[in-house]
Amino acid sequence: MMTEAPPSGQNLGSLVKGIVSDVGDHISKQFQFANAELKQDMRRTGEATLSLAIGAGVAFVGLLSLTWMVVHLLHWLTTPRAAADPAGLPLWACFGLVGLAFLTPGAILLLKGKKKLDSFNPLPDETVKSIKENIEWTTNSK
Repeated sequence: MMTEAPPSGQNLGSLVKGIVSDVGDHISKQFQFANAELKQDMRRTGEATLSLAIGAGVAFVGLLSLTWMVVHLLHWLTTPRAAADPAGLPLWACFGLVGLAFLTPGAILLLKGKKKLDSFNPLPDETVKSIKENIEWTTNSK
């Protein structure tokens, strides 16, 4: 088996030093790539989380109103109907309308946030893939 001599003017030490420098540069670039990918994923996660939080808050108000509606409905059902309601609309129906008015957009925001959160993986997929390829290449080259 014949080995090639290093190009003129270079010794083995300078070649090893160059290889180590290139590996260091490659690792540095991998970290920069991972950092950029993580920042982008964090921004997306923040947007989805904000939508989920607002949706949960609005839906909670809607559910609370619907709970009060049930209480007033039970009261209305157990009260004698001697006098007509001056408002024309029972109090339980008012709570029900307000509850639906809050619950509907709250549910929409929750679904929108969940859909956005499901649309991506908050882990740096491309970086992980690149690192796996590097490890595979390194272990197979031996």
